[in-house]
Order: sequence, then structure tokens, then C-alpha cells
Amino acid sequence: MAGQVKGLLSPFLLKRRLAAARPHLNGRVLDFGCGTGDLAELVSNDNYVGVDLNPDVIAEARRRYGKHAFFEINDATWRSRPNSFDTIVSLAVIEHVSDHGAFLRELTPCLATDGRIVLTTPHPHFEWVHNVGALLGIFSRHAAQEHAAFSDCKAMKKAACSADLEVILYRPFLGGANQLFVLARKPI
Repeated sequence: MAGQVKGLLSPFLLKRRLAAARPHLNGRVLDFGCGTGDLAELVSNDNYVGVDLNPDVIAEARRRYGKHAFFEINDATWRSRPNSFDTIVSLAVIEHVSDHGAFLRELTPCLATDGRIVLTTPHPHFEWVHNVGALLGIFSRHAAQEHAAFSDCKAMKKAACSADLEVILYRPFLGGANQLFVLARKPI
């Protein structure tokens, strides 16, 4: 989750994303794109690993949740044990990546055999709302500027398939403006 710049509704949207993901948290959790670590409040420190691209937000996450493990994306420590995460969570991140299939293929080796990937992302039909809201300061301007690609359910199923995953749960929330996806490995 983008943790740097906030819009007026950013705290509300964060709470809604966390609430959508919470029922799907299980076992050892990788929070990919953890931002300042808000998901750490929902997971015990011995079952949580947060990873982010931005060293400044990792420093803030470590300050806020010192007993939880946080790593910069290039630190190989978090990738050192394949198939070690029961749940990989990536909230409001995948829309910042142009190739969703490649993104999922990057995460899959870290996923336990019976694990789940939990994603949230805005629905593409509401991209214009997000862009206008960002201009008005209602949503994060920084996040809107970094958006690369939006996926609906059909596009996410295609991206998942390219990573040998399948969408096992799709649920729109926030009036359809946002989407929750839960993915699992395809049966062999």
C-alpha cells in the first residue's frame, strides 16, 4: 500500500482494504507493498513479514512496529525460504505494476502449496473517479500518478492463470469501486 502521501479519504480507504483482507489472513503472512506496515496490527510479529520498495516507508514501519520484520524489496532475506508464506497480501499495489501476470509470477514461489494471495485493487471503471479525486486531494495524488494498469475480474483471472494460479474469490467493495481477489495455486 502506498504509505507516503495521503488524500482526505486515504485513512478511510486503508481501513476498508484492511477489513476486506482480514478474514483471509492465515498462518505466516507476507505483506508485499507493506507501506508503513498497517497490516502488522492484524498479524502476530512472529507470523508477519513486510516488504516494500521505498526505504523511507520501511524505516517508518520499523519505527511503528519494531517487533515485526520489514525488508526492502531488494533484500534477499524475505525470499530465502520458498513456499514459506501461507498468505501473501498485496493491498492497493498491483495497479502500480504494468504486467500483472509477471507480478503474480514473482510472488508465487514464496507461496505455500495450499497458500492464498490476497489482493485489492480499484476497478477500472472507476479510474476516472480516482483521477479526479486525486486532483482534488480526496485520494492520494502520488498513488494516482503511479498507477500503471487496472484489472477487472476477467483480466485478473488471465493474469492469475499465467502464474499457475486461479481466482477462488472475487468480491467488489466500496460500492464496486474497489475489488478483493483471493488467489490459490491451480490444482495439479
